[in-house]
Amino acid sequence: MNIAREPGIDCHVHVLDPARFPYGDDTWYRPLPAETGTPAQLGHLLDAYGVRHALLVGPNSGYGLDNRCLLDTVARSQGRYKGVVVLDNDAGRDELQRLQAAGVVGVAFNVALLGVDFYRDIAPLLDRLRELGMWAQVQVENDQLVEIAPMLRDSGASLLFDHCGRPDPRAGLGQPGFAALLALAHTGRACVKLSGYAKFSATPFPHPDVVPYVHALRDAYTPRGLVWASDWPFLRAPARIDYGPLIEMFEQLFPDPEARRTVRWETPQRLFGFTDTSPR
Repeated sequence: MNIAREPGIDCHVHVLDPARFPYGDDTWYRPLPAETGTPAQLGHLLDAYGVRHALLVGPNSGYGLDNRCLLDTVARSQGRYKGVVVLDNDAGRDELQRLQAAGVVGVAFNVALLGVDFYRDIAPLLDRLRELGMWAQVQVENDQLVEIAPMLRDSGASLLFDHCGRPDPRAGLGQPGFAALLALAHTGRACVKLSGYAKFSATPFPHPDVVPYVHALRDAYTPRGLVWASDWPFLRAPARIDYGPLIEMFEQLFPDPEARRTVRWETPQRLFGFTDTSPR
């Protein structure tokens, strides 16, 4: 596997450590023991595959608005990790600045889970993210993006879209939600994660029905607007997922080594401020 010798950054992983940071009583989903991914387990995994950095994303599962596990992991990582947190829609500038100083680069908006209506009031928060140079990380599915694209575009904030925008492969490349995602490439401040194929594919691994969507994103965003991610530890996965095959799948999607290096290393390093000082 040639790609194992290439530097990499995983731009979507979760850490769950209920022994040290218990799940809240009101959590909407309690991850199963086999879905738990502790900071120690994450470190061993990344070391095994030569992945030097990771972007930790606050999981709605287990923790909701509780970012303590994520922040503790980032703080202990000596620069290896940065974070994207889940916050109330009215989070203030002071809170954002404190989080930014602690290694947080953005805020997650899970529209696919909570719906469009839940996020209709986030324009002031998007303004604060723009002012601070932080990312609005957005997870949508199907055609949800059509409704919120104008607000996201007009905010001027940097936009990071999860899991290829989670299109419906049966609806074709022209489906409105995916077309809206492709159109946002022209803003010059949007980026898409090539990840989470199992969340939207209608076919088993290696998910051949997602290939046209990845190619369309490559053509619209170019490798300088794309990053790679695993979505480890694969919460609520519909079937078994393993890290190594996901990396091999990416190598097949991007056979050109220069393009792979741009997506897995140069783009996330540039966009999220990683420096190559962490242990391997």
